[in-house]
Parts: sequence; structure tokens; C-alpha cells
Amino acid sequence: MKGIIRASAAIVIISAVLFYAVHLLESSSATSGSGSISVYNWGEYIDPELISQFEEETGIQVIYETFDSNESMMTKVEQGGTSYDVAMPSEYAIEKMKENDLLLPIDHSKIPNLENIDPYFLDLPFDPGNEYSIPYFWGTVGIAYNPTLLEGQTFESWDDLWNPTLEQEVILVDSAREVIGMGLNSLGYSLNSTDLGELREATDKLKTLGPNVKAIIGDEIVEMMRREEAAVAVTWSGQAADMMWINEDIDYAVPEEGSNLWFDNMIIPSTAGNVDGAHQFINFMLDAEVAAQNADYVGYSSPNAAALELMDPEVTGDERFYPTEDMRDRLEVYENLGLEMLGIYNELFLEFKMDMEK
Repeated sequence: MKGIIRASAAIVIISAVLFYAVHLLESSSATSGSGSISVYNWGEYIDPELISQFEEETGIQVIYETFDSNESMMTKVEQGGTSYDVAMPSEYAIEKMKENDLLLPIDHSKIPNLENIDPYFLDLPFDPGNEYSIPYFWGTVGIAYNPTLLEGQTFESWDDLWNPTLEQEVILVDSAREVIGMGLNSLGYSLNSTDLGELREATDKLKTLGPNVKAIIGDEIVEMMRREEAAVAVTWSGQAADMMWINEDIDYAVPEEGSNLWFDNMIIPSTAGNVDGAHQFINFMLDAEVAAQNADYVGYSSPNAAALELMDPEVTGDERFYPTEDMRDRLEVYENLGLEMLGIYNELFLEFKMDMEK
């Protein structure tokens, strides 16, 4: 009987010790931010070394996935199959996600490194007060080209893409807003146009560009330009910077008719499972040294003023990638056009692509 009592007492003591140990671990997890976070980002859009550094500094494991368009990102977040803790959508997608209650407000008291961001990139119309988003990168849409393959041709205008000498020399980024927007800008229209007549005119003009188009692709653009498989690419400024790093013959220009000025931001989806970890990750990415390293790796323009002080002045002073405020005035930010109008843009883009296959 005494043996049974002693055994029971031992079990109780062991259980109490185990319960206390679990409690300590849970408390430690809550305060240190250990566990994991899921980060959903564009492809080729972060220095992998920084993910490892964040994991080492915080004890938080990063589960990292990529998307290729704002639309696919929004669809997956809305479906809720995966609880993403941080994502990096563009400005018009943030407006859409706000409308659909897909975002959690960001606690600025947990983001002390927010002070590193240039005020120009804060409190923008798509998110007043940065209630739901924190700046990550920014840039433009323009034309990357290799003059050595073009007998010195340059690209001051979108219409230069229609030059008959460029047959099978032009690559387009695989994105409806960018390509339809290019067509609209080339006609002097806003790239946020909702006028069906203007959209039809832009699409019909794009179809006449078909003979010059070699491919409509995504991240492969950089490699094709590096291998000189094409001479011209309509792409984002960061991809152009990557090309120029690899091949010094390549140049980049934003046409005089205007183009897109875009902002990608870090947000916390409403389905996030580790909100505290998400705040830690966002604050980490805003650290001056981290942001500088990330900008050097990715090639896009950083909104982090403290980071710019640590970067090569030849890079931050290059107006092709860090245009002045006067230059930015002729550029447009994408607006949230609504689901129906975005559907029309996508249909017209598909129509253009199908016409090329004839």
C-alpha cells in the first residue's frame, strides 16, 4: 500500500514538474517570439541570408513562399488555406485587401525602426497613416535595352517599341496592369483608365506590337537579357538593375509619356497566426543595415533613408532608379480599379496574348 502511495506521489510530483516546465517554455515563447512565421513574398525579392539572420536573432523559424502576381496572392490569402503572417503586396492590392477585411492593423509601437523610413513614402493615399502597411521597396516600370544590339537606338517614348527593326527583339513582363498600362500611356491615357473605348484602343495598338514581341514572361526576363537573347524588355526597375549588374551594356529608361510608380509594402493578413512574430520580422527588415543589404541584393529602390546612407552613392544617386520628386510627378500610382474592371484588364491582356499566337 505504501509503495502505491509513494508511486502516486511520485507521479503527481513529476506531473507538476512537467506542467511547470511546459508553462516556462510557453512563457518564454511568448516573450521571445519563438515559433514560426509564414512570409509570402514576390520571387527573388529578399536576400536569403537575412532570413537566416532573423531566425538566428529571434529563434523564429521563417516558412517562406513566393507569388507571381498581386491577384494570386490576394486569392490565396482570402481562401485562408495557409495562415500567412507577413506578405508584400503592391499599393492597389492593399486597398483591395482593406475593403475585404483581409488586413490586421499594425502596432507602430512594435516597429521602432519605422523612423528610418523617408516621410515621402509614408501616409500615402492607399493607406493613410500606414495603419495597415509598412514600406518595403518602390520603383518604376520602364524599358531595359541593350544599345550594342540595336545600333545605338534609345527609348525616350513608348512608341519606340513599335520600330519595325525590333522584330522578335522585345520581351514583355507577364502582367496585365503593366502591359495594358503601357498601351494606355503610349496613347496619352492614364494607366488607371476605366474608359472602355480607351482600353479597346490600347489593346488594338498592342496587337500591332505582336511581331516585335519575342516572349511574355516573368523572372526569366533577366536571364534572357543577360544571354542577349533579346535586346529590349518592358520590366520593373529592379529587374533592369539586375540586368545591368550582369551586363554593363544594358541601360534603362522611363518613357516621357509617363509610367507606373509603384510601392510594395509589408502587411499582416487577417489570418495571421503569429502577429507578434510578424511585427518582429517587419521591424527587423526596417533596420538600416538590414535594409541596405536587402536593397543591394534585390536591386530595387529602398524607401529606408537610414539605409541609403550606408549604400553606394553611385547607386542611390542614379536617377534611373532613384528618380527625383520632379521626375516622379509624371508617373502614376496604380489605383484599385475594382474586381470587375480588373477582370476587364485581364481579359484584354489575354486577348492580346492569344492574338500573338495566331
